[in-house]
Amino acid sequence: MNWMDHGLSIEIIPPKEFNFNECLVFLGRSENEILHQIRAGYLYKLVKINGELILLKIGSTSQSIHVEFPIHTPSKSVLGGVAEYVWEWFDLDQELGAFYQMARQDRVLASIADKYYGLRIMCIPDLFEALTWAIIGQQINLTFAYTLKKRFVEQFGECQTFKGQTFWFFPTYEKIASIEVSDLRELQFSVRKAEYVIGIAQAMTSGQLTKEDLLQQQEYQLVHRTLTAIRGVGAWTADYVMMKCLHHPAAFPIADVGLHNALKLQLGLERKPTIEEIRELASDWNSWQAYATFYLWRSLYE
Repeated sequence: MNWMDHGLSIEIIPPKEFNFNECLVFLGRSENEILHQIRAGYLYKLVKINGELILLKIGSTSQSIHVEFPIHTPSKSVLGGVAEYVWEWFDLDQELGAFYQMARQDRVLASIADKYYGLRIMCIPDLFEALTWAIIGQQINLTFAYTLKKRFVEQFGECQTFKGQTFWFFPTYEKIASIEVSDLRELQFSVRKAEYVIGIAQAMTSGQLTKEDLLQQQEYQLVHRTLTAIRGVGAWTADYVMMKCLHHPAAFPIADVGLHNALKLQLGLERKPTIEEIRELASDWNSWQAYATFYLWRSLYE
């Protein structure tokens, strides 16, 4: 990780395959997003480092990412945590040279790999948030998923206000571990989803489920098995979390509706491809399935 402290701001030097504006297009895909805001080319995000809430204002030049602190500049000890958060959020550890090499030879990916060059998987560094968001999104449309997330965050999250705008931080698992199913039913969560989310919060509060343990497991099948053993986590949710939170390049949510729509669009098909056809199309994506999927999702936001 390459970053510099400039006193009132920090500068992060990303790898060369990075395009901040492409990442902003993806982050700006829903008007109902509550966990970040995009204003005049800047990205605003409320984070918590060492227990301290900090509002970030993130911008970019051709060579670097600049992070300013509109409300207050955090202490030196916290700046490193801010740099780490941004580095992980934009998935900057991932070396994408081999992905582009593969994609340029691939009939599905060739055109979009160049078109969206520098796009990174926009991660969800917090495991509880990643699991909760994936569960919220199960079997409902994206618009309603964003509505449920907004209600959940406004009811149980933390916030800061700056120049009349409110910025929100996702609820902690400790907070959610202590609520009742009826509290989430009031927000229009199904009974099942409410039970799943509270169950995960309790497993994380007791230390039974941690991001550190999952990262240590590394091997795809092992992590996938651990995740799908959690009540409410099926194959799609496990792959989504492995892709967005655990940085697993081989994670492949093959049953994803957005993926199917994007493939139909890219290939000019009359119908969505079957799972078998997708396996065939993806046969050369070995260990880059997550990036292939993410680039296909991006193609839906033209």
